[in-house]
Amino acid sequence: MMRYLFVIQGEGRGHLTQALSLASMLRRHGHEIVGVLVGRSPQRTLPPFFRERIGIPITEFEAPQFTFDRSNRSVNLFRTLLCNLAPRRITLFKRSMRLIRDRIRELKPDRIVNFYELLASLTVRRYGIRIPMTGIAHQFLLNHTDYPFARHRGIQGALLRLHARMTAWGCAELLALSFRPAAPDNRHRIRVVPPLLRREALCGRSSNDGFILGYMVNNGFARDLRAWCGCHPQCPVHVFWDHPLSPETWQAEGCLVLHRLDDRLFLDMMRHCRGYVTTAGFESVCEAMYHGKPMMLIPAHIEQRINAADAAASGAGITSDRFDLDRFTRFLARRPQPDPGFRRWVDSAEGCFLQLLTQG
Repeated sequence: MMRYLFVIQGEGRGHLTQALSLASMLRRHGHEIVGVLVGRSPQRTLPPFFRERIGIPITEFEAPQFTFDRSNRSVNLFRTLLCNLAPRRITLFKRSMRLIRDRIRELKPDRIVNFYELLASLTVRRYGIRIPMTGIAHQFLLNHTDYPFARHRGIQGALLRLHARMTAWGCAELLALSFRPAAPDNRHRIRVVPPLLRREALCGRSSNDGFILGYMVNNGFARDLRAWCGCHPQCPVHVFWDHPLSPETWQAEGCLVLHRLDDRLFLDMMRHCRGYVTTAGFESVCEAMYHGKPMMLIPAHIEQRINAADAAASGAGITSDRFDLDRFTRFLARRPQPDPGFRRWVDSAEGCFLQLLTQG
């Protein structure tokens, strides 16, 4: 039996659900998760589903955050850098690194699993921590020699690749979650692995109940969505968002229903929707692909633009810069067919991760 400490970037939903999936896999085979540390920003609260499902107390710490533009639709890179490099924030990050160090010393895990949290890597490097650490994230593909979607994207692409390299510091191995298999990149210590989807996301029969499903992290798109639904009352649309002042369920214009984040309800609606509209977060795109749901991908920042290009090349759907549901409904009318190979790739995940993480 091995003892694992998880350190997770808490921005968005993806890394949290990956951690839930891996925790279940390891526990099913007799291993123990001795601690969970989550980096968060003041603007985000940890989703209740994660607190309920992870099964042990969570330690939260202040971590770098994205800053959106005034429309709250896309990330402003310049404002993000200014915010995170401010002296007050640097002081908070140093305090967070001491907290991570102290928890590692207290819990004495056999292995640290880092779900793309930069401060964990900086901590291991700064304090010379000898416990082996494995990095898990789709973003590690950005520095894979054969990955085509991160090249030639200017200063933003260069900064994104730099962030991925810094988050890899201190990791003995990097497990890059991918939409499809690829050869390892031994020079950069990168192994390409299947997506980490939770069992509950893979269960149940899929159907087409006629409604469009959406997921919004940046709530600035809500105005566009409400305007479209007001003009198309015959088209049911259900959207999950994290607006802090919204009720659990809000019947808005036309047949638009806005839901507060509810993991079980989201997964149920994913299985039964007609199509899925998302900002191209890796995890929910994989869930939709697994259930054969066509997508419209609306990236909010450079990382999601890369995800969207990769997913579209994998046959997931179409990309857009706005909630253009007219275009999406035309796409759905063509009845796009899913790739059956993706399911086989996802279903191979448990054996793959157990082999890579339980050695030594």
